[in-house]
Amino acid sequence: MTRQRAAGGEDGRRAATRLRLFGAAVEVIAEDGYAAATVEAIAERAGVAKGTVFYNFGSKDGLFTALLEHGIRQLAETMTRAAQAQESPLEALDAVIMAQLRFFEEYAAFARVLLTEMWRTAWQETIATLRREVLGVYADTLREAVIRGTVRADLDVETAATALFGMVLTTSIERRALHPTRPVEQLHATLVDLVHGRVADHLLSE
Repeated sequence: MTRQRAAGGEDGRRAATRLRLFGAAVEVIAEDGYAAATVEAIAERAGVAKGTVFYNFGSKDGLFTALLEHGIRQLAETMTRAAQAQESPLEALDAVIMAQLRFFEEYAAFARVLLTEMWRTAWQETIATLRREVLGVYADTLREAVIRGTVRADLDVETAATALFGMVLTTSIERRALHPTRPVEQLHATLVDLVHGRVADHLLSE
């Protein structure tokens, strides 16, 4: 029992250290770019020894990959919960857009890292995870709309999902950079109006 408690405590401490390193890494990379970011700078920002980074992740690449996977998983879970809480596909779509906006409001540095860094060829597996888990929430919502007859049957849901995610990502970053006092709710209303209006030939009124 004592050994089990000790192991649990050790696991908890290591998990907390990894989260602290994620927070430090995403800030440093958002500020300096991945190429210029150093393990030393990340460790200093996290308040740990340089060796702690290597102990937990093996390398800077390992840290960045784990960071992306952790953030993508959190974002996907947030968006999925938002969609599942709604009755209709269009309500779910609106809720997913808001969930993504609020996530990037809370984790603005992660949004900048996604936009600038993860599309490099080195992160193809992570991009595949993003497409499957995050863009998949948009795609599944649109497919449900097709099934219910609120979206045209020949809508390319994969392309539409990519476009929706990219639209929310870029406008979220622009808001933080250029219009920080603008409420998230105002941006959401604009995006929802745009989505409903611009794809009116695909979305039928419920």
